[in-house]
Amino acid sequence: MINIPKIFKPDNSDSEKQTLPLLALRDIVIFPYMVAPLFVGRQKSVNALTDVMNNDKSIFLATQKNAGIDNPQKKDISLIGTIGKVLQLLRLPDGTVKALVEGEKRACITRFIQHDKFFKVELEPVVEAGISSANRTALSRAVIKNFEKYAGLNKNIPDNLISDISLISDLSQLSDTITAHFSFKIKDKQRLLETISVEERLSFLIHLIKMEIDIFKMDQKIKGRLKKQMEKTQKNYYLNEQMRAIKKEMGVEDEHEDELKELEKSIKRKRMSKEAAKKTRQEFKKLKMMAPMSAEATVVRSYIEWIITLPWFERNKIRHDLEEAENILNEDHYGLQKPKERILEYLAVQSLVKKIRGPILCLVGPPGVGKTSLAKSVARATGRKFIRLSLGGVRDEAEIRGHRRTYIGAMPGKIIQSLKKTGVNNPVFCLDEVDKMSMDFRGDPSAALLEVLDPEQNNSFNDHYLDIDYDLSDILFITTANTLPEIPLPLQDRMEVIRLPGYTEYEKYHIANDFLIPKQVKINGLEDKNLRFSKNSVFTIIRRYTREAGVRNLEREIASICRKIARQVVRKKDKSDPNITVASLQKFLGPPRFRHGQLEEKDQIGLVTGLAWTQVGGELLCIETLTMPGKGKLTVTGKLGEVMQESAQAALSYVRSRAESLLIENKFYEKIDIHIHVPEGAIPKDGPSAGISMCASLVSALTRRPVYRDIAMTGEITLRGNVLPIGGLKEKILAAHRAGIKKIIIPKENEKDLKDIPQSISKQIEIIPVKHMDEVLSHALHPNKDEALFKENDISLDILSEKESREDKAKNVLNLN
Repeated sequence: MINIPKIFKPDNSDSEKQTLPLLALRDIVIFPYMVAPLFVGRQKSVNALTDVMNNDKSIFLATQKNAGIDNPQKKDISLIGTIGKVLQLLRLPDGTVKALVEGEKRACITRFIQHDKFFKVELEPVVEAGISSANRTALSRAVIKNFEKYAGLNKNIPDNLISDISLISDLSQLSDTITAHFSFKIKDKQRLLETISVEERLSFLIHLIKMEIDIFKMDQKIKGRLKKQMEKTQKNYYLNEQMRAIKKEMGVEDEHEDELKELEKSIKRKRMSKEAAKKTRQEFKKLKMMAPMSAEATVVRSYIEWIITLPWFERNKIRHDLEEAENILNEDHYGLQKPKERILEYLAVQSLVKKIRGPILCLVGPPGVGKTSLAKSVARATGRKFIRLSLGGVRDEAEIRGHRRTYIGAMPGKIIQSLKKTGVNNPVFCLDEVDKMSMDFRGDPSAALLEVLDPEQNNSFNDHYLDIDYDLSDILFITTANTLPEIPLPLQDRMEVIRLPGYTEYEKYHIANDFLIPKQVKINGLEDKNLRFSKNSVFTIIRRYTREAGVRNLEREIASICRKIARQVVRKKDKSDPNITVASLQKFLGPPRFRHGQLEEKDQIGLVTGLAWTQVGGELLCIETLTMPGKGKLTVTGKLGEVMQESAQAALSYVRSRAESLLIENKFYEKIDIHIHVPEGAIPKDGPSAGISMCASLVSALTRRPVYRDIAMTGEITLRGNVLPIGGLKEKILAAHRAGIKKIIIPKENEKDLKDIPQSISKQIEIIPVKHMDEVLSHALHPNKDEALFKENDISLDILSEKESREDKAKNVLNLN
């Protein structure tokens, strides 16, 4: 049973049914009135044509649904096709047959007849639907007009075809004749063949012709654009060749040829790695074949110049004299023993071993302590050249690894660029502010640094622009940072971290006296006779006019004094005393900005000095506690972080659990509110190290026992009163020393860190290691028996109401104490 498409209305008269051989077509649709050559190679098709030529030469031409099927079955053949005549048959030497066929009329397959050698089908002709005269005229004009428009664009269509088509009165013949001259898609042609309604067929044909016109216009536009570009390139090439020929006739040398010869000489002279040499020869070979003014030639020439200007094997001779290197380091910097020892160790090993991978040092410390200048001194001490690359704000991975050559204006990364400038492959390379890098959609530069700063990998560093390996293992990399947590952990793992804490006052004095003052005197055009600083004046500047871990502000203050002295000298007012004393500092710098060594006049209740760590060194942290009538509310202010607020909660819980042993009323928290405040409320504060300070302040306020004013403390507290270790101990002790603190309470587990404290500091401060909060309170608070001092500091107790008598007040005081 064969399903005939609904759009066809075959004539059911048995008298008009035909039985013909079937020729299955691939990639072509034969229409009525169409003459086309067919090349036939399949055996069934050849057999069908042979049978046709022995009879009346009539054959049914139907298109395969899928052209890729070599042996089609009944289901693979379209039911609607064209009855045609074989006009000519020619057998070719290769066994194939060429047939010239002409379509006659549409027909529909009603039944496939069994035959061994070829397909044979029973057919019914298709009767087309009629069309009104008005529509006939309109559609005829529209299709001819669009065909004429297409013929005007496509010069391959002969002019007489348009006139011949205009004479066709039968619309079905008109549609089929025009369709035969277009290369529509097979499915569109088959749809035109299967459309029974002439009106619908012509409407669809007009639509297809309009699409072909649009496609042809676009194709012509693209071809025209390409033609112009090719003409311009050919014109430039032709003119360049003419110029070369003219110069040759005039005896003028060809500059391009000279450049290529000079470049070739440079390539041969340059000593580089095998990979680089091979790549350079390949690129140079391409360059010789290019037009000199082309954009591609400029890119290739730039690439070759980058490779031959890099220092592949050029290097500085490294100084191995340890004594001279140590002297240079000491001349440039006072203190900083750890980094100096590490550099000297590296030089000692290098003098014994010919080849050693350069170490990756990371100098971490607050601003102004001399991290970058120390890197310069290392270069001077080792006899190497110095490169500094600031990474602050770098967000693009290409800054490190470069851009690929496919981008316009591509260049190598900063690492390769810096090596080209310095001209050697073993400099001291300072990567400054490595903790200030950021990342965005362009990549993560810290990830790109993983290869650069890995001694196991950087001997084959691959820049995106060069796309060849470069050896960075001879470079002594030194990175600097203010804080270690900002550096990603994988990057930290590749570096040897050396901490540079803040300077002591004694160290600052020597730095100012030996380095900063002579430097500023010279910069400001003064002489030693114009300006002399007394020892006390320098210490006063350090203590009263600066408060920092480094020496930048100290240098600014000294520079300010030098400028004012220079102004006096220019105005001929140099009769004044050139000595800078403590008394004259206010004249040059104004009133002191900071208090130093000015402790409270007397010990206070609820006021404790804590110690904090910041990015610029240690700082003092005052903690105040007040009690007032209330219902047990705890208020914590001073812009404190979550961890610090939790420390206050832990301290309060500890005090409540130990109220009886601390001689505090058991239910004190039901009658009073407690307010803990840390001054300088605009500055955010966080961390657990203020735990024991808050607890001591709380106990002092509740027991009315004053806190010794010359003692500071740091440590984390647990609910059981244990004191846990903290970080940044050295910076905190230096800050306490700057402020004139005499005693410092620290966790017992931090005793191991005391070896980093300079002896000049540790001799002046008493360090008290503790394990439990009870020890902190015994050292920090006045004992209960000190009634004289207690009465002196006594203030009205906020937990008492105004109606209580003096006797009740005295009784409550005894209960609290």
